[in-house]
Amino acid sequence: MIVATGYAVAQSRYADEVRFDSASGMVRNGRLHIRMNVSLDNLKLGTNDMLILTPVLHSESDGEKMDLPAVVTTGKTRNKIFVRNKKLKNYTGTPADTYTVIARKNKTSQYVDYATSVPFSSWMQNASLVMRIVVSGCANCQSTPMDKVLIGRVVAEPYKPDYKLTYIVPEVEPVKARKDRHSASLNFVVDRSELLRNYKNNAEVLAGVDKVIAEVRGNKDINITEFAVMGYASPEASFEYNRALAGRRANSFVDYLVTTLGIGRNQIKSVVGHGEDWDGLREALLESETPAAKRVIDIIDATANPDARDAKIMAIDNGATYQMLMNRFYPPLRRTDYVIAYNVRAFDVEEAKEVIKTNPKHLSLNEMYLVARTYPEGSKEFNEVFDIATRLFPNEPVALINGSSVDIETNNFRMAAERLRKVADRKEAFNNLGVAYAGMGEYDKAREFFHKALAVGDKLAEHNLKELEKVEKQNQ
Repeated sequence: MIVATGYAVAQSRYADEVRFDSASGMVRNGRLHIRMNVSLDNLKLGTNDMLILTPVLHSESDGEKMDLPAVVTTGKTRNKIFVRNKKLKNYTGTPADTYTVIARKNKTSQYVDYATSVPFSSWMQNASLVMRIVVSGCANCQSTPMDKVLIGRVVAEPYKPDYKLTYIVPEVEPVKARKDRHSASLNFVVDRSELLRNYKNNAEVLAGVDKVIAEVRGNKDINITEFAVMGYASPEASFEYNRALAGRRANSFVDYLVTTLGIGRNQIKSVVGHGEDWDGLREALLESETPAAKRVIDIIDATANPDARDAKIMAIDNGATYQMLMNRFYPPLRRTDYVIAYNVRAFDVEEAKEVIKTNPKHLSLNEMYLVARTYPEGSKEFNEVFDIATRLFPNEPVALINGSSVDIETNNFRMAAERLRKVADRKEAFNNLGVAYAGMGEYDKAREFFHKALAVGDKLAEHNLKELEKVEKQNQ
């Protein structure tokens, strides 16, 4: 007990006498590098003592630990024993992983420039660096380890760059011209074009048409400019016959709009009988799991003459596939599509904030932008407005660039880059492309686009290049 108490007292004194200066940790190339200066200048080590200093990485949250190579210093007599045992290959009392062994010369300046590295693991991100201090006597009796915290967090918090994003104010849309396309799957008596409201489910289909027209005409925010009507048929019978029949049926629908719903005939700008809808059939087959779908699609793609297609399809499995198409795929192809074109009045910001909740397609990109700016940048409402804009204007460069800024703010860097690739040749997109690639860790590409943005006078890119340099310096 007396010996143990003596070791404890000596250990505490030694811990105060040894200095650990400039202790630091840095992650580089997948390894954690530890450096420090271990100063023994003030250490008065007993002649029979060995002082073992073991740096330890310790994560409180994960419970993980890792001993690093130890620094060992020996008193005068103890060093002679150490040297002799080492020559004789006897037990020396030093740890298996020892950085260095120094024979202490009291009252002289001695230090160790300590540097080591280990493969970096995620748990080390929050680990502390602790020095485990143990005193060993001449009979290899050791004190209870004493821990001294050197760094509370050995890996500094990653630098969070403050990249500046590009938002573009959309131009005011002088005339907000819109078009809505609707479809009416009306039924007609075979080979006839008269539109009968009480035939099959026509009453239900026409009730839907009535509702659409009533809503459009009753909306005081819009002004109808024109209608266009297109008739489609399924592929049975000859191509020219079906085109003429589809045209007659389209005109019957126009008569319904004029005589029943009161649409001015001068508002009907075009009536076209497209006839057989092979494109619609092909698309429906692509989305189906019908066994013969590929054979039918191959016939459509390889046969230019529509009437020749019919004969080839009929020849598949003795007409079973053709009958299946007649029953399942052809009926939806027989329809009348109509397009309503209209202009929408301009809205002030407060009106637009309500319209975006009910009918956002009636807003321009400029109006949406002004609505977004009434909310804090990065807020849920702010982001939602730009998300709506990109969905309604999927090919508009301004919508894509502004939408990419929201993606970046929500750390969706890949989505941002995907949007911006569609407009990668536009100078307004360069800065955000740089930020998106930086967020994905593709620093060379990021730098390339920042320099391109800088070359066209984008001041944000100048700031972002400096931020990128800070990130790269940390990762060196």
